[in-house]
Amino acid sequence: MECMTIEEIIKAVSGKMTDGKAIFEKEICAVCTDTRKIEPGCIFIAIKGEKFDGHDFVKDAIEKGAVAAITEAQIGKFPCISVSSTRKALLDLARAYRLKFKLHLVGVTGSVGKTTTKEMVYLALSSKYKTLKTEGNLNNEIGLPQNLFKLDSSYGAAVLEMGMSHFGEIHRLSSAAQPTAGIITNIGFSHIENLGSREGILKAKLEILDGMNPSAPLIINADDDMLSALTLDRETITFGIENKHSEVRAENINFSETSSFDIIYKGRAYPAVLNCIGKHNILNALAAFAAGVVCGAEPEEIIKKLSEYSPIGMRQKIEKRGQQTLIIDCYNASPDSMKASLSVLSKLTPENGGRRVAVLADMLELGDMAPMLHAKVGEMAVEAGVEKLICYGENAKYIAARADELGLHSGSTTDKGMLIEYLKASLKPGDIVLFKGSRGMKLEEVINELYGQESF
Repeated sequence: MECMTIEEIIKAVSGKMTDGKAIFEKEICAVCTDTRKIEPGCIFIAIKGEKFDGHDFVKDAIEKGAVAAITEAQIGKFPCISVSSTRKALLDLARAYRLKFKLHLVGVTGSVGKTTTKEMVYLALSSKYKTLKTEGNLNNEIGLPQNLFKLDSSYGAAVLEMGMSHFGEIHRLSSAAQPTAGIITNIGFSHIENLGSREGILKAKLEILDGMNPSAPLIINADDDMLSALTLDRETITFGIENKHSEVRAENINFSETSSFDIIYKGRAYPAVLNCIGKHNILNALAAFAAGVVCGAEPEEIIKKLSEYSPIGMRQKIEKRGQQTLIIDCYNASPDSMKASLSVLSKLTPENGGRRVAVLADMLELGDMAPMLHAKVGEMAVEAGVEKLICYGENAKYIAARADELGLHSGSTTDKGMLIEYLKASLKPGDIVLFKGSRGMKLEEVINELYGQESF
């Protein structure tokens, strides 16, 4: 972070210095919200959470070296900048800091594929610029500002992931980040419990426009029925596979251990290869390509960098464990991502008499639509050629029941221990096993019990 004065910070957060006027001209070179990560000379922002209140730690922050604190009330005789909301102050300060820099900044949102798309956009932009990207899962109203504070004059570009579960969240994130281009990957069913319908989800995702200049382009998935119908009073750039009118599209797709395809852009074909498989990953690459060219990178250089991509964490990570090949996709789950993962499973060929096995857990936050949407996943499993289906969770029984109706004998349990013992007894050498479920189902615990503890 490049330094700001206390005076600049007060102005950015519309605050009032209640004590400590002697430090008015002092420079601040770090912003902290966690006293465990205090840096000497930082400013501490006292955030209120569900299980903690940062105001209780102001004394600790100052004693560890914080110059001042941003608070909602004066704390003792410590130097405090008083504001109405410290959460809003964090975003306001991040916005003021971001506006110190002239750079390309791509905001990424959507129901599924945000993180993969973000990683691919990072590669595309880094073909020309030093690029900052969202680290880990810091894609919310606390995490995104932390990423923005990592900017300095050496960066020419940034890509920030924007997550949400309620209306207004993307609005606040985009207002802070001020994207020069935006991406919406798709409109699915994630968080439909909170947002009511896919129309509600679309409305929430379109809040990304709230922080974008009217001249900033929006990059959208033309294969998505909700996005393809959009009519916006701004430049839109479309990408797709099925929609032949897409400005950036993929043709001549082949899957083996990699995905090879041609990117068609402005009448020219650019051969591309990804070190992962699945049409959903190709769509993510098309979005990244579009973002790269919008930001001034050369198509050939973008494609060269995209060939370096490999899945991260627990997102469709394919690896050999013991006598089986695993597809580890335990980071999150929705009907769209279930379909994508089952598609990857369908494209892999078991060896030595092995089978395509799917271990599918609950998809969370689907509200009243949960039974119907889980049943739909049962249909997807049959269509994908799954030969053995084991389901785990309260709603996963609907996956198993629908698959059973369609002729794929399936089992379901809510007991993780029972699931583990069944898999130990029934998995065979050569099986390809997909583990897929929402983060809260913690399927990685099953993998660790079966194959030994490993970090993801």
